[in-house]
Amino acid sequence: MSRILVVDDEEDLVRLIATILKKSGHEVVMACSAKEVLEKDYKFFDLILLDVMMPEMDGFELCKQIRNQVDAPIIFLTAKSMENDIMYGLATGADDYLTKPFGAGELRARVEAHLRREQREKKHTLHVSGVDFNLTGKEMLIDGERMSLTKSEYLICEYLACNKGQVFTKESIYEKVYGYEGESDVSTITVHIKNIRIKLKPYNVSPIETVWGIGYKWV
Repeated sequence: MSRILVVDDEEDLVRLIATILKKSGHEVVMACSAKEVLEKDYKFFDLILLDVMMPEMDGFELCKQIRNQVDAPIIFLTAKSMENDIMYGLATGADDYLTKPFGAGELRARVEAHLRREQREKKHTLHVSGVDFNLTGKEMLIDGERMSLTKSEYLICEYLACNKGQVFTKESIYEKVYGYEGESDVSTITVHIKNIRIKLKPYNVSPIETVWGIGYKWV
């Protein structure tokens, strides 16, 4: 399941798109203006569908404002089909252009294609296992709430989350967090992970799994 943001000032169209994408198993957040988007935590989406012709601030301007802060592909929704508009839209940072009117099948196919081939390196944000990472600000959030983690705790979580599913020994985690010249003992990793689990427990989130005899992984 991917998290998709749909932005269009036509409320009926937004609801229709949301219905189509939800049937494909996606989580959809709706917005009817650029202002709404800027008030949301828009960095943590896997894909953004963005209308061009909106009042106050159009989609081109909004795309320019958020492009450097989001890793997700952005697809413009517009009734315009002139080549110059398409070229300008892509130049602002969009990944694709979907011309209205479009069918449900075309919408699904275009969205799924971008989600499948999305290989953009995550430089700003990461959403995994119900946890959001602000990679730039070195913050971990759950349901929008910033977790109170020490620097070492955060770095352990980021390292494991960015490599979800891979098993790492305590030694390799220690080297990543403290470097080869760290002066602590690798047993501190066990203590840090215990403290991380205690802090996550109230949120019913338990992404770090112990792989007995080997180490830990993010699931």
